Amino acid sequence: MAESTQGTDTPATAPINVPDKPALEGLEAALTQRWLEEGTYKFNPDTTREQVYSIDTPPPTASGSLHVGHMFSFTQTDVQARYMRMTGKNVFYPMGWDDNGLPTERRVQNYYGVRCDPAIPYNADYRPPAQPAKNQRDFDVVSRQNFIELCEELAVEDEKVFENLFQTLGLSVDWDLTYRTIDDTSRAVSQRAFLANLAAGDAYMAEAPTLWDVTFRTAVAQAELEDREVPGAYYRYPFFTEDGEKIFIETTRPELLAACAALVANPDDERYQPLFGKTVKSPLFDVELEVKAHPLAKADKGSGIAMVCTFGDLTDVTWWRELQLPTRAIMGRDGRIIADVPEWITTEAGKEAYAAIAGKTAFSAKEAVVELLKAAELLDGEPKKITHPVNFFEKGDKPLEVVTSRQWYIRNGGRDEERRQRLIGRGQEINFHPSFMRSRYENWIAGLNGDWLVSRQRFFGVPIPVWYPLDAQGNPDYDNPILPSDEMLPVDPAADAAPGFDESQRDQANGFTGDADVLDTWATSSLTPQIVGGWSRDDELFSKVYPFDLRPQGHDIIRTWLFSSAVRADALQNSAPWKHAAISGWILDPDRKKMSKSKGNVVVPTDVLNEYGSDAVRYWAASAKLGADTAYEIAQMKIGRRLAIKLLNASKFVLNLGATENSVVTSDLSVLTNPLDRALLAQLSDVVAQSTKAFDNYDYARALQITESFFWQFTDDYVELIKDRAYGAAGESEQASVLAALATTLDSLLRLFAPFLPFATEEVWGWWRTGSVHRAEWPTALEITDGDTTMLGTVGIALSGIRKAKSEAKVKQRTEVLSASITASEVLVAQLKAGLGDLKAAANAQEITLQSGEGELTVSDVVLAPAEEAPAS
Repeated sequence: MAESTQGTDTPATAPINVPDKPALEGLEAALTQRWLEEGTYKFNPDTTREQVYSIDTPPPTASGSLHVGHMFSFTQTDVQARYMRMTGKNVFYPMGWDDNGLPTERRVQNYYGVRCDPAIPYNADYRPPAQPAKNQRDFDVVSRQNFIELCEELAVEDEKVFENLFQTLGLSVDWDLTYRTIDDTSRAVSQRAFLANLAAGDAYMAEAPTLWDVTFRTAVAQAELEDREVPGAYYRYPFFTEDGEKIFIETTRPELLAACAALVANPDDERYQPLFGKTVKSPLFDVELEVKAHPLAKADKGSGIAMVCTFGDLTDVTWWRELQLPTRAIMGRDGRIIADVPEWITTEAGKEAYAAIAGKTAFSAKEAVVELLKAAELLDGEPKKITHPVNFFEKGDKPLEVVTSRQWYIRNGGRDEERRQRLIGRGQEINFHPSFMRSRYENWIAGLNGDWLVSRQRFFGVPIPVWYPLDAQGNPDYDNPILPSDEMLPVDPAADAAPGFDESQRDQANGFTGDADVLDTWATSSLTPQIVGGWSRDDELFSKVYPFDLRPQGHDIIRTWLFSSAVRADALQNSAPWKHAAISGWILDPDRKKMSKSKGNVVVPTDVLNEYGSDAVRYWAASAKLGADTAYEIAQMKIGRRLAIKLLNASKFVLNLGATENSVVTSDLSVLTNPLDRALLAQLSDVVAQSTKAFDNYDYARALQITESFFWQFTDDYVELIKDRAYGAAGESEQASVLAALATTLDSLLRLFAPFLPFATEEVWGWWRTGSVHRAEWPTALEITDGDTTMLGTVGIALSGIRKAKSEAKVKQRTEVLSASITASEVLVAQLKAGLGDLKAAANAQEITLQSGEGELTVSDVVLAPAEEAPAS
């Protein structure tokens, strides 16, 4: 097996080629193209697992536009990837596009002006209109297959834009390792995993109450819920006991009165204990109901007794299940009251009342029931207005309903304590960065109340790979599904005939019918390690990258993407899917609110990239720690741009002084004859050690802070102090010493900054080195036992004090200092003595007196030479 080598400190010495006017402009385009042509970031498959560092890159939703939040989080991942590559790792860094699901479907509908009807036959020659209709009712109606083709077509165009932007940002992705969550490979992997879950008993179908979005006409999983505060009102009206006693309830959903299956009160509530086990009759609809006891009923809420409707909310579902109540659903999947009078409403008055709400939306039905109660003088008092949390689909605009439907589920520990604990244990196998994010994972698992609902009633997605045989009456046999062979994957049961049947038998007696649903987008996204790692297709590759080393992602999708990925890996590989999880924070707008497309407060990435440059934007992103919500700050980008420009200019100065590749020292330090030079490299060794430790702890922001602080001290203090020696004023030996220090420091700084400022560092590297800095080795700390790591800072403070005296005297900095005194502790005086030659040269001082004293270092008694007289006119 070939060794995985990293390049590129090649033996040949590069000629010095420093431009007259270094600039950041144009670097992104030129260097990106060079990196692509040279394969700078390519993964070498001829490798071992120990050599590989694999990243489960989050696939952005390719349905619209990126925003600065993407730049923020993806830069943080890229910084870590670049560091690992420089430490010798063979980095497996793919890029995926999440073009599967509702966002893409909605974008295609509006972009092309089409809507899908699965009943319409496929038209191979269909093309959408040049301009979409303004009103949705005038959209073209197309087949499912036509709609999917349009989704794929538009997704590919969006992905080209995203790829270009990520390349401009400098992501060191191997662009040969790309995938789409809706392509043939992903669909096959997703279906294969589902069938494996089904075979193992980890996937099952059940008829059960399901959260339902009436706008999108699809089931919604627990992880897709969000609570929103909405206005409402409590309506108070009575049920009637056999002897005519009124039992008042208070509800926010009177429109579900016809769906009432029982009344429920707390077993300890003495007011209702005599009623438990007895029946009452509902107002308007005259349905007899039993009064039940349940501990979830709250004695202090409303009247203390509640009507249980099937289904008003998830608490109703719990009561229905645990109290074994009858199912009396009246809400249809379209969000309207079903038209036919339910069988449990038997009186003429009840049927007449039901006719008043049949076919109405939930809102209109509520108004109708309230009017009926008022007309019958059953409404007790005025409604009590409230604001209360209501469940919404995270992408929806209307409150969710709970309907009964047949759906597919994957076991996730929500109903299985053993599995729940096992999945918590998987979290313990993952190193979370920051570590406190693990609690969000564990808390989510602890709060689960059911298995993972994975079927969706949408058109665009990964089809559930199942057919059902039909009996002689045309009824489906759900207990004996027809499954595809592995060779058939991916399949679309809505378009492909079931194995052993032909298309003419579809939906015919004794024939078959295809499952019309698709898998939840998370059911496929949860398999990104398996998709990109080659599971079930390339076992050799999978063994080299799995478990992945890193999953980077946002903290808001721990409950969805991270947890669902852990569920699938636990079931399929009996392991955690990664070793580390790097959790990034949100980007906040100036009002400290999360930036998101839905809130309309996002910033387009191309604007800031064009104005400040990629290195500046990366600096801003890398300055924020993992897990920290960070403000969008132009000021921080300006600092990053200033740093990148300073790196170009300082490097030009160092190289023009005469530093070359041959000046760089690694082990033989004998050329370093000056204490200040040895002090600089001792300090550099500390910086390298601290930066390496920070990166190893996934604290890249700390590594940047350490490196940047040292860089400014190097340019502001050291470079100013050694100019005379660098020009040869102190002889060849001293000049060689300073050039070695300059070259070695520049060499290490370029490597230390390379993960953060890839364009500026690559540009400078090319002035005096061969190959790419991004394939160079990460710097190692020099072993300098006699270097004083604080000496440079001390001498720099002394120089600043003298320069301050000149500024206060309003003379030029080159003005000669006849004499000056510096008072400091004995330790500092010793440091100043060692650097006195450079200090005097930099300050242009004839005499500097050093004296020991207590307190901070002070510069005093600065005597300046007389100012030069202006020449006579």
